[in-house]
Amino acid sequence: MNKTFSQIDKIGWCFDNTYSQLSSSMLTKIKPIPVKKPEIVVMNHNLSKDLGLNFSNITSTESASLFSGNLLPQKSECIAQAYAGHQFGHFTILGDGRAIVIGEHLSKNKNRFDIQFKGSGKTPYSRNGDGRAALGPMLREYIISEAMHGLGIPTTRSLAVVKTGENVIRETALPGAILTRIAKSHIRVGTFQYALVSEDKKNLKNLFDYTIERHYPNIKRSKTKAIDLLKIVMEKQIKLVVDWMRVGFIHGVMNTDNMAISGETIDYGPCAFMDAYDPETVFSSIDLHGRYAYFNQPGITKWNLARLAESLLSLIDENQNKAIKIAEEIINSFGNIYKKNWLEMMKKKLGLIGDEDNDENLINDLLLIMYKNKADYTNTFCLLMNKDFQKNKMFNDKKFIDWYRKWEDRSKKNNSFEETLKIMRTANPLVIPRNHKVEEVLEAASKNDLGPFHDFLKILEKPYEKQTKTNNYQHPAVVGEKKYQTFCGT
Repeated sequence: MNKTFSQIDKIGWCFDNTYSQLSSSMLTKIKPIPVKKPEIVVMNHNLSKDLGLNFSNITSTESASLFSGNLLPQKSECIAQAYAGHQFGHFTILGDGRAIVIGEHLSKNKNRFDIQFKGSGKTPYSRNGDGRAALGPMLREYIISEAMHGLGIPTTRSLAVVKTGENVIRETALPGAILTRIAKSHIRVGTFQYALVSEDKKNLKNLFDYTIERHYPNIKRSKTKAIDLLKIVMEKQIKLVVDWMRVGFIHGVMNTDNMAISGETIDYGPCAFMDAYDPETVFSSIDLHGRYAYFNQPGITKWNLARLAESLLSLIDENQNKAIKIAEEIINSFGNIYKKNWLEMMKKKLGLIGDEDNDENLINDLLLIMYKNKADYTNTFCLLMNKDFQKNKMFNDKKFIDWYRKWEDRSKKNNSFEETLKIMRTANPLVIPRNHKVEEVLEAASKNDLGPFHDFLKILEKPYEKQTKTNNYQHPAVVGEKKYQTFCGT
């Protein structure tokens, strides 16, 4: 049985719950299912400070009870959200099957964040699932989400992971865990899809008004709010996916229920990072046809945005034909806007200032050389910054030598190589969460050795800076090892 945490003043929670005031058909009020023996595994003290929270005055036992849901903060209001989603192109009614938002916390500067427990037990949306999560996937989301934050990419974040003291059954028995996830909100494209098809026809307009009030109040007085919202979300998603492409991140499950209206990266199930540059790279065990492969991510983003546009048609214009025409014009502008943003990003990776007619060719020529030589995506740009590429066979290739001369000539228009380097260092991380390194630290954690986990997190906090142990995390997996696969974690 959940109890209210009476020492709220010691922590600094400031709950102001608004989403729970929407129609009951959009959510279910339900509390986490208590667990047997919660134990803190990791706590994100940097994030807690940003949120204005202080857990230093309570015991580890109280913290574990709090982050497992056995104890709930005062003024929390627990809900599981309903939503729909196109999963691998197929429309499905969904919802939080193993997650519960315990409330909305206001930080000291009045920023609003959902506090969500992931792995907190069954909900009405669990379908045939147990509502629980295993320790490995929850620690994995902690690592990747914090790495994305360090890379400067909009993301949900992780505040804590607790072990539940109970096993979950997947292919084998695994230690159970609960992750505390922090998000600007959990409103998704799929939330709008659900509101559109729900029986209560007021749901769509209410959700629309709520979303604008919560995320984009600057368009409240606009006479074309639905058009503005679609354009803003498209702009945010383009910038987000361009950032993914910049660091070689592959989300792995870009269903419409995993596209947040806030523009944050959400759901770190089968995601992974690319080593050798190959546009067709895909890691997810369930993505058999490469729908969400690296080079498909922009196209899928456009496809998902088209589903959002469909959901908003009645709010764009009462005349459906006119609404469709307006929506199509917006969605069809995606390609040019994305390409402009992608070119700007790639020019930063190469340290180029201004625009030259041949810039796009220069970029694509390098990517082709990298692809043919199976060059590491991250390290290629690091080596260019250091001019330290003599030992790599790709850089002895005549085509690369020719390319390098062209790049040098182009970069000289920046006035100095130091200026080129300054730009490159902002766009090219020295370290990413390499897949094999993630697995290494998770393996150690499964044996109660969290040293490698914390060492890894320390490096990932500052991925653009050279640190004492940076070299230990820069090498890709040994070629010839079994193909790396990721799983959804459920």
